[in-house]
Amino acid sequence: MSILKIALLLILAYLIGSFPTGVIIGKTFFHKDIRQYGSGNIGTTNTFRVLGPKAGIAVFLIDFFKGTLATILPVIFNLGPHYSCLIFGLAAILGHAFSIFLKFKGGKAVATSAGFLLGYNLNFFLICAVIFFPILFITSMVSLTSLISIVLIFIASFFFHDLALSIISGLLVVLIYWSHRSNIVRLEHHEENMIPFGLYYWYKKSHQNK
Repeated sequence: MSILKIALLLILAYLIGSFPTGVIIGKTFFHKDIRQYGSGNIGTTNTFRVLGPKAGIAVFLIDFFKGTLATILPVIFNLGPHYSCLIFGLAAILGHAFSIFLKFKGGKAVATSAGFLLGYNLNFFLICAVIFFPILFITSMVSLTSLISIVLIFIASFFFHDLALSIISGLLVVLIYWSHRSNIVRLEHHEENMIPFGLYYWYKKSHQNK
């Protein structure tokens, strides 16, 4: 196994993660720099809010599957033990959060992290989805859902008896909380944006109409 080959593929994984989907779709199809609108984030939620559902879905899918693609690079190129996929997935996540194409700034890495989990362990990914979507339905806030879910996902990782997975999940807790610093401030001041769906959104809307 060539160390040079591994290094080049890790760089490729980082570059895949660095692909600034929201910025490119915004500029190419809407002539807008998504960073200058809404929350300024380049990810799915802000794209939905600023550019609409079609753009939001496109950004989500590309950001999601770039995490999956980077994660399975060791499988594609027969690089050895399965746990090596975790390192490549992490490289893509760091690429999304610190994109070389955006002067080492980027998104919050939620979609890319989800794609990484799919690429590494389908069963674990399904458990993560079961954790994430009910919480989203209750809170109507992607940020709060991400903050709660990543902690529960970290705890769930211990049931898979995969030390490498638990370590990476722990690192994701740190990264997700770090990237959501501004969201946490807005949550503390009850100023966080909601998606137009879910129990909390319907509760707030019903009280506003009274």
